[in-house]
Amino acid sequence: METPNAPNAESAAAVTEPRVDPGQRLSALLERIAKGDQAAFAEFYQLTSRRVFGMARRVLIDPELSEDTTQEVFLQVWQNAGKFDPQSGSALSWLMTISHRRAVDKVRSSQSSTDREAKYGASTQDVDHDIVSEEVGSRLEAEAVVRCLETLTETQQESVRLAYYGGLTYREVAERLNAAVPTIKSRIRDGLIRLKTCLGVS
Repeated sequence: METPNAPNAESAAAVTEPRVDPGQRLSALLERIAKGDQAAFAEFYQLTSRRVFGMARRVLIDPELSEDTTQEVFLQVWQNAGKFDPQSGSALSWLMTISHRRAVDKVRSSQSSTDREAKYGASTQDVDHDIVSEEVGSRLEAEAVVRCLETLTETQQESVRLAYYGGLTYREVAERLNAAVPTIKSRIRDGLIRLKTCLGVS
């Protein structure tokens, strides 16, 4: 599986069928994937692989680990598409929850997380934030996230919530909070470090 890097994959698909709601389209594709439809799987991958890789890259930093995680996520999609319940949330939220969990699992199992954290701090890449599911894991996980969010400063909480729960980019968060982009990047980076420490991801 190649690293997803085609910048216009989603927009091209949107031009092909402009009247189809993206959320409904992804749900329909998952329904077909559950029946073993390889063409549907290929289309689903094309529409969502950049988001999955972006999520993995932000958490893991290392491009090879991010590629591995992306492959694992889509293997899980192929195997468990039948478990998706459209009544519980959107297809994209379901996918991003799987992606986030996979990436965090990689962090926990890696022995070089400190080095990756240093690289993350030095990075100046302005990568668009993907949407993270509102239903993050089990209730216990959700409670832990909420509890740990409360340990952040008020400005860090605002920035992290807008980026990860609001799906905004660094620039959009900066505009919303009337702050410079480098300041927002620093707040989010420091906030994520504190969250990882609080959640035992180090």
